[in-house]
Amino acid sequence: MLSLQEISDRLEIQDLFARYSFAIDERDWDALDRIFTPDAQIDYSETGGAKGTYPQIKAWLPGALERFPMFQHMVATTKLDIAGDEARSRTILFNPMTHRSGDGESQVFFIGLWYRDRLVRTADGWRIAERYEEMGWTHNVPDMAPAPEIA
Repeated sequence: MLSLQEISDRLEIQDLFARYSFAIDERDWDALDRIFTPDAQIDYSETGGAKGTYPQIKAWLPGALERFPMFQHMVATTKLDIAGDEARSRTILFNPMTHRSGDGESQVFFIGLWYRDRLVRTADGWRIAERYEEMGWTHNVPDMAPAPEIA
């Protein structure tokens, strides 16, 4: 049986993942400050993105995502292991995206992946301390230039 604390932790972590999705989809980069720890390590490289510290990734995201006029990050099933003030998780993400090419053509494509996270409880609630994006599958991905490098 789950304790009230574990029920609360699980709900707070699910909310954290939803807030991440909305922050990215709404391009609200400052909202990410309430999702990641200041020293978080983020690795999107397996899916074609960058790897770096939270401040580096936060600065990189606007330019990396500008060629995608629309996307939806939909988090689903989470495998979650909580141990006191730390947790590990693996969460499914389904991500339909629209790519806009240099000539203005748009193409919808789909990505299925997992977020592998290490989470920590802070004075301000649960935060992501490490995020690794693990590729699952893709469908209808357009030819496109690689994502920009971290500055």
